[in-house]
Amino acid sequence: MILQSDFNKFLQEIRPTQAMRDQLITGHKTLRDRLNAEQDLKPILVSDFLQGSYRRHTALRPKGDKRSDVDIVIATKLDETEYTPKEAMALFEPFLDKYYKGKWRPQGRSFGIELSYIELDIVPTSAPAQQEYGILRSDAVTSDDDIFEARDWRLHQSWLALNNRSRIDAKLLLDQATSEAEWQAKPLRIPDRDADEWDDTHPLEQIRWTRDKNLRCNGHFVNVVKCIKWWRLEHYAAPAHPKGFPLERLIGEHCPDGIESVSEGVVKTLEAIVSSYSFLVLIREKPTLPDYGVPSHDVFKRITGEVFCTFYDQVKTGADLSRRAFDSEDRTESGNLWRKMFGAKFPEPPSNGSGKEGGFTPPTNPATPGTGRFA
Repeated sequence: MILQSDFNKFLQEIRPTQAMRDQLITGHKTLRDRLNAEQDLKPILVSDFLQGSYRRHTALRPKGDKRSDVDIVIATKLDETEYTPKEAMALFEPFLDKYYKGKWRPQGRSFGIELSYIELDIVPTSAPAQQEYGILRSDAVTSDDDIFEARDWRLHQSWLALNNRSRIDAKLLLDQATSEAEWQAKPLRIPDRDADEWDDTHPLEQIRWTRDKNLRCNGHFVNVVKCIKWWRLEHYAAPAHPKGFPLERLIGEHCPDGIESVSEGVVKTLEAIVSSYSFLVLIREKPTLPDYGVPSHDVFKRITGEVFCTFYDQVKTGADLSRRAFDSEDRTESGNLWRKMFGAKFPEPPSNGSGKEGGFTPPTNPATPGTGRFA
């Protein structure tokens, strides 16, 4: 059974709480305000913006002692022919010591900051072409709105964030953003400290692709991602990978367009993964999945064949269980199977075995701008 009302309740339970969202907002706004006020860094800054699951609306409520996290890209004017990755990242260390001493750590391509309530990940980039400064400073890039909250989001210089739509020319600008082609963003270059080289990344294309896929899936794709991510967290501590964006990329590869419910998307995505990689698993290999906007970048590069085969066996188990839940015509049996799939946060079904599904809620029109974050 679809059990849409149960899935709605379940999704509410696995999204970040309002308190968590408030903490994320406080954390990233404070960092960005400090960054833009820092006199020593002002000459090299172009803009900063949110990326990752926070912006793509695929974030989960942390389990156990984990903290909510948010990723922040810092576009700079640094020329990679003049700065090595280590030199570029070293420019930010005085700032980090000033405001986050003892709380930050260098990572391969970023800095991690651990606060008592959240984690921040900041990613510096090298200089984009100067003609791209305008779009990188526009609301389309710097907005805090995620792709569900602002469902009309377009990568266009005239697009306005939700909190800027009271201005007198708002309708004119939004009409312009809708009627004209989106900006064809180029990849940004990030410093890889370990490899001592600059590498391509395309967070804006990841956001745009997720938006478009969600529309093609009738607004269900981001929730399919959340469900499958939670299923892994609930049942499998190992292997640790794939997770995060690589797992989202795999789900995006196999979730069918046109799905009419989250439950349908979960079943068909897991089954498609099983059918697509049976031969690769026989020879103990793993797939290659190019990043959106950077085809040369394999998001599965660091995943071994052995790890993928273990993950594949887990997917087979999940695909079988979710298919039984989806095909069951008994309300109680279906609910219990979905609860076995997703754990105690999935609503407990009625025990009377009525065989009827109640409380169906039609999906919201994904083209209608929303106002609730992480809805």
